[in-house]
Parts: sequence; structure tokens; C-alpha cells
Amino acid sequence: MSQENLKIKGGLSEARPATPEIQMIADKVRPLLEEQTNEKYEKFEAVEYKSQVVAGQNLFIKIDVGNGCFLHMKVFRGLSGEDDLKLKGYQTNKTKTDELTSM
Repeated sequence: MSQENLKIKGGLSEARPATPEIQMIADKVRPLLEEQTNEKYEKFEAVEYKSQVVAGQNLFIKIDVGNGCFLHMKVFRGLSGEDDLKLKGYQTNKTKTDELTSM
């Protein structure tokens, strides 16, 4: 993730198109999300995200789960990186046009 995405400490970035890195993060927390929602998603495509610098990084990711349905999830990435991911929240029943917000 480029440093320009991380400029405002504590502030939420503008929405950006999801990158392969964001998809990889979403895929890593997918089993936790499916367990908590009691759903198995056939489609799980990250479409956009916002980031927030904290003692690590919060990522707010919009996921296309198919059939015109979307969900938003909040993932915390600790300072040690990709192996330090925690699903911190999620919102279901979202649409493509719903804005990502802090949860």
C-alpha cells in the first residue's frame, strides 16, 4: 500500500478501487466472516476500500457477494503486516452505491 494512502493519521481515506493486496486481505478473513454470518459466499470480490491509520491500519472493504448484494467489513491490520489481521466488524445488506463508513 503506497504511503500516499496513509497520509492522514486517524482520518479515513477516500474510497479507492480494490487492489490485489486488498483482495488477498479480504480472502484471508473470509472464513471468519462466513462463520460469523453463517453464510457461504460463492462470490467474494473486493470492489473498493478506505483505510485509516491507527496503531496499525483499519481497512474498510466493500465486497460484492453476488446477486446485486454487497457487504462491508472492517479489518484491522497490525504493525506486523499480513499475518496480523483481525475482522473487527461487518455490515450486510449493502448495495453497490452504499458508501463505506467507519463502523
